[in-house]
Amino acid sequence: MEKKRLKVLSYNIHKGFSSGNRKFILRDIRKAVSMVHPDIIFLQEVLGHHAQHGQNIKDWPTEPQFEFLANELWPHFAYGKNAVYSAGHHGNAILSKFPILKSENIDISTNRVEKRGLLHSAVQISKKRKPLHLICCHLGLLETERREQVRRLCRRIESHIPHGEPLLIGGDFNDWRGLASPVLKKTLGLDEVFQKLQGKHAKTFPSWLPALRLDRIYYRGPHAFYAKCLLGKPWSKLSDHIALYAELSI
Repeated sequence: MEKKRLKVLSYNIHKGFSSGNRKFILRDIRKAVSMVHPDIIFLQEVLGHHAQHGQNIKDWPTEPQFEFLANELWPHFAYGKNAVYSAGHHGNAILSKFPILKSENIDISTNRVEKRGLLHSAVQISKKRKPLHLICCHLGLLETERREQVRRLCRRIESHIPHGEPLLIGGDFNDWRGLASPVLKKTLGLDEVFQKLQGKHAKTFPSWLPALRLDRIYYRGPHAFYAKCLLGKPWSKLSDHIALYAELSI
């Protein structure tokens, strides 16, 4: 069977605001992402609804942020509502050019204050291929909670994804010490794109002067052959995170 090339993006969009929350720039994010034209997008910190912003911000979209970003380029999308508050809610999202067969949001919160989740979707690349599993995640700020959340991620994959079916994981792991990758490699056989191709995880935070290696794209099954941090303008003026871009064959 001929190999399929996949273009993948992972991006913490900071709820559509620039660093420091100075400016609402969701339209600029959509334009930048559309120019890259990936097949699959993992998004973190996506607002599904916010009543006050909708009333106070002139360019606030009428639809949820993930639908606004999907526009006409990504006809299939899934959203995992994690943090819920009086004004609205936010979470993770997956945008796909391929049909989504099923999707489930799994709560991996370790406390009542900081709500976190895994958004697990399966997409159909073609009828002749096995489904491609996608997991979008945003792990906690504390090392103790991240350790438990990585364990829950491993349990989810072991119980719901056959080893012969391809898997991609994109997200903000907040793992600045790089402790998650050895566990995911040993337990599940997962590689991280930048670590595999460039020898180290990408520096992604803060966007104006990246120093911390927080964001990742893990894979099992596909073959990774290209990885790039989307640096410079316009990306440095958008979210407080840098977007990760990768190309893989499956």
